[in-house]
Amino acid sequence: MSPELPRSLVDYALASRVALALASAREDNALLLVNPAFTALTGYAPDDVVGRNCRMLQRDAANAEPRARLREFLTHPRQANVRTPIVNFRKDGTPFVNLLYMSRLKSQDGVHDYILASQFDVSRSQGGLLADYDAALGRTLDRLMPIAEDAGILIEGTLLTIANTAATVAQAKLMLAELDAHHHG
Repeated sequence: MSPELPRSLVDYALASRVALALASAREDNALLLVNPAFTALTGYAPDDVVGRNCRMLQRDAANAEPRARLREFLTHPRQANVRTPIVNFRKDGTPFVNLLYMSRLKSQDGVHDYILASQFDVSRSQGGLLADYDAALGRTLDRLMPIAEDAGILIEGTLLTIANTAATVAQAKLMLAELDAHHHG
């Protein structure tokens, strides 16, 4: 557990039913914390991933477009957040399309900046479930803001909601189908 992370923030993240991870905004964005919902989704326990970069979840997937979008977010500090579907793998090797959301957390001292990430398996979902997750993530961010502010941390950017959840789910299922064809073809 990272000593700089405020206890209140850690407690809230751990209790959230939404999959959440907190990473450092520097040093290769090492993961500082993952919550039980993240472990349930990916199969990775905190001991497996803390201290590592979350890109390990991608394994050998191409992910050219999502990688470019994430790189842009990570290299442009003024960009408050990013959201993209990206192919990830569970610990057991099962692929899924992760609808990845990332937001910047800025500490007042500017020393301890973090990235808050949330993960959702959009490829094995329906539009309704995605809409529910979207709403839950929105509430999570809303509740996290005052907790973070009390600890001197500003959450930049609000949730980029998905205009068309059904289309997003369909796109994710297509990405997964292409991956299956590529692996078995």
